[in-house]
Amino acid sequence: MSGPMEADVKAERLAALRSEHADLDYAIAALTEQVPFDQLQVQRLKKRKLWLRDMIAKLEAQDHPDLIA
Repeated sequence: MSGPMEADVKAERLAALRSEHADLDYAIAALTEQVPFDQLQVQRLKKRKLWLRDMIAKLEAQDHPDLIA
């Protein structure tokens, strides 16, 4: 079982990941408004954003264990 300190750390980590994920939305939008824009940089930011989404989902899944086991 995880204690209250672990829950606080996990909540802070989730908040940081969600914040970075949202920040990348703005960064991608700002980059694509430039003409011409750096496609490679946009791809890198989108990859990072997908990785963040996966990490968020992984942390959230730890809170809800699979009951069909």
